Amino acid sequence: MWAYFTRRLIIAIPTLWVVITVAFFLMRLAPGGPFDQEAPLPPEIMANLKAAYGLDQPLWWQYFNYLGNLLQGDFGPSFKYKDFSVTELIGQGFPVSIQNGAAALFIAILFGIPLGTMAALRQNTGADHAAMTVAMTGIVVPNFVVGPLLALIFGIYLRDTMFALPVAGWNNGAFPNRILPVICLALPFIAYIARITRASLIETLRTNYVRTARAKGLPFRMVILRHAFKSAMIPVVTYLGPATVFLLTGSMVIETIFGLPGIGRYFVQGALNRDYTLVMGVTILAASMVIFINLLVDMTYAWLDPKVRYE
Repeated sequence: MWAYFTRRLIIAIPTLWVVITVAFFLMRLAPGGPFDQEAPLPPEIMANLKAAYGLDQPLWWQYFNYLGNLLQGDFGPSFKYKDFSVTELIGQGFPVSIQNGAAALFIAILFGIPLGTMAALRQNTGADHAAMTVAMTGIVVPNFVVGPLLALIFGIYLRDTMFALPVAGWNNGAFPNRILPVICLALPFIAYIARITRASLIETLRTNYVRTARAKGLPFRMVILRHAFKSAMIPVVTYLGPATVFLLTGSMVIETIFGLPGIGRYFVQGALNRDYTLVMGVTILAASMVIFINLLVDMTYAWLDPKVRYE
């Protein structure tokens, strides 16, 4: 197990390097630059700005210089947020994103797995059809529709009632300001987890070892909890890997709609403003989390299924 873990960490280094390299050159290939404005700057000022940030150097030199700084833990200065480094901006935005993402992930698991389990155990009944209808609705209705709709209901229609909620701003993480963004983040993941759980559990219940356990006279509840449930969770855990990264690194749409200062919003602003270093910093953070969480997912497989071994 530990040998496999070490090998995966070693493989992660060139994987992360490829991501950094591709993102670096794709950013430079995009039209426009960080200092482009509607009214063009005088050539002398533009030249001074490029020289100050090293953009007047050859591209290969910028690349190797960025890698050298990155090895020292320096993501560089932001081109648009004056007097702020990318590390400082990520340090400000990541706690906001991770708090909302962790809460949304908890809610998605708390409601998605029981909903899918109930639908699987009552397959082709009214309860199953109702649960899957709700799940499909959660999948097909996008966040940029649900977010403004929730803001309209709780911010305007219910503003004079006890159910009124803030529709924008962080307010130092106040609980009321987090309710709508967390719900909006969690809804599609509840739907996906419910559908995956249902399909996987139905398939598991038809396997030979589950039929054998039931034929031995074990209580149905024990068959589900001890024999079927853990194996059925493998596809769910597989889905939770990238889903967790998406939630913890912040939803760009949700943070923009609700005006949250998370790294998802920083990423959008950085891409629009051609803030190369900020986009690179968020990309590296997300890629690192993908690699690490996928490794945790692979480790979880061995616990869920005894047949999985990493020798």
